[in-house]
Amino acid sequence: MARAIGIDIGSKRVGVAISDETKTIAGPLKVLGSSTEDIICGLKDMMSGYDIDEIVVGLPLNMNGSKGPQAEKALRLAQSLRERLDIDVRTFDERLTTSQGEAIMIAADMSRNKRKQKIDKMAAQIMLQAYLDSK
Repeated sequence: MARAIGIDIGSKRVGVAISDETKTIAGPLKVLGSSTEDIICGLKDMMSGYDIDEIVVGLPLNMNGSKGPQAEKALRLAQSLRERLDIDVRTFDERLTTSQGEAIMIAADMSRNKRKQKIDKMAAQIMLQAYLDSK
């Protein structure tokens, strides 16, 4: 069975999460550079290593539902992925995923340095899990 990949676009890094084969549970996978080329190359590598049939790009809408600069960036990336990869690409509202990930890691008493290293993957995991739960 095929898996889904979730992408959370940060200002410096892009967090990537992957689902299990039943598309029930999301787990953190890795962090990529933030350039479109870094993302596409990283996704191609993942697609060759896993049976992926769907990519979910986190859409960071403003709290009022409007699209800001980061949401526009996510939409442009999703369009680039559709054009350059032969795979289904969707967007999904990812408001507050970074804050949720931060709160979880603070509750786990994780150091600031470790949180900084893991927050992008954690936000991608939270967003992908919300997407999987919505289906």
